[in-house]
Amino acid sequence: MKKQAFNPYLPGYEYIPDGEPHVFEDRVYVYGSHDRFNGPVFCMNDYVCWSAPVDDLGNWKFEGVIYRKNQDPRNRMGLRLLFAPDVAQGADGRFYLYYAFDFMGIMGVAVSEHPAGPYEFYGHVHYADGIVWGRKKGDSFPFDPGVLVDDDGRVYLYSGFYTPVPAVVTGGRRLQFNGGYVLELESDMVTIRTPEKLLFPKQGEGSFKNHEFFEASSIRKYEGKYYFVYSSRHNHELCYAVSDYPDREFVFGGTLISNGDIFLDDVKDEIHARSFTGNNHGGMLYLNGQYYIFYHRHTHRNSYARQTCAERLNRRPDGSFAQSEMTSCGLNDGPLTGAGRYEARIACNLWGKAGTGRYDIKNPRKVYAHYPYITQDKKDGDETAIQYIANMEDGAVAGFKYFDMAEADRIGVEIRGEAKGWMLVSETGDFSTVCAKIPLKPAGRKWKTYSAGLNLKKGKRALYFKYCGKGKIDFAAFCLFN
Repeated sequence: MKKQAFNPYLPGYEYIPDGEPHVFEDRVYVYGSHDRFNGPVFCMNDYVCWSAPVDDLGNWKFEGVIYRKNQDPRNRMGLRLLFAPDVAQGADGRFYLYYAFDFMGIMGVAVSEHPAGPYEFYGHVHYADGIVWGRKKGDSFPFDPGVLVDDDGRVYLYSGFYTPVPAVVTGGRRLQFNGGYVLELESDMVTIRTPEKLLFPKQGEGSFKNHEFFEASSIRKYEGKYYFVYSSRHNHELCYAVSDYPDREFVFGGTLISNGDIFLDDVKDEIHARSFTGNNHGGMLYLNGQYYIFYHRHTHRNSYARQTCAERLNRRPDGSFAQSEMTSCGLNDGPLTGAGRYEARIACNLWGKAGTGRYDIKNPRKVYAHYPYITQDKKDGDETAIQYIANMEDGAVAGFKYFDMAEADRIGVEIRGEAKGWMLVSETGDFSTVCAKIPLKPAGRKWKTYSAGLNLKKGKRALYFKYCGKGKIDFAAFCLFN
């Protein structure tokens, strides 16, 4: 039996950002960085892989650790971090994993006979004379690889980073930080065949005004078109450009997703975003006649515990894509069933009485001390951990989209905390109408369920929960029943 698909689509204890989806044979494989819950920096854990059947995107399987930090000979102590990877299948049938570790300005490659690994170190991207890319004067900064093996077997590697990294970090090398670059590799998948060239300038002529390249290169070829997905200087959004060629003439297409729904409808800035924002990275997937965009969200009041999500893309008649909204059911075949128990961690919208903001600022925990956030109750990697929305004070809102409402006429919430008030339920974020008013009593440290009648019309509906009262609560789940 197929499972419903949620956002995030992996278990709550898993923190995979920068998700790159690829179809190999009859499964979708997702490769990404690996954050550590409650960690102080990005990407502290080794690479892992998850996969799902192409016809059941709610049924994800853990494939295990596929590559460890210390497998790279330049990182034997494992002190350097593994940043956003990508994978491509070579002409020899093997699978090649590309990665940049830390800010060293070096691109590593690992290889495996199978898409889910394990991968073994293969080499560093280098010139024909053996000099490693990023070591020559005038080289760009190797970062965030996107890899494409074209139909004719030619191999293209995309890379780039907006913010200059001090030479002291890159070993004294002064590298180029002018935007997004492309170079061609030999069929061995590691030797540079043609010099890199600037393809996506971060400023000036050729740049995409107001959506200039920042990082997160990702490339796909679908239906004869090349789609380049990247994170713009706004950082919270993924944009795309399209071309008939892999290495030239890309035209800006628009925003595909923002992890705060910024630029969608009347949302114009981080303060009024529908969720807390931070960096973004992901890739496009075309499967069963449907396009998707993969991205990540931020949790735990910082930028270091990110989780991969995905949304359907709406393709217009002219072939362009509209910006997708964040939902709780991105990979599901339509809205979620309007009955049963749902974990609060699948909230796609979350804000406090004063709105939202960015998590990649100084002292976010202090700045947002009175705002709700998603977290968990046990240490990193513990599969028994409960993920929940913490710190809901008066005026805090959690939104969930969408449900196919049918017979449910009652709704319950699982909460804890020394608070007294009401949980209002509405199908709109402005609470212009209220379809349930659930009385809450102090619950202490144990999870307790409170319920009330639900007056909601049948059909596709959103559900917004707003806490009104004194003190604060933690919100674990809600139930729809009759």
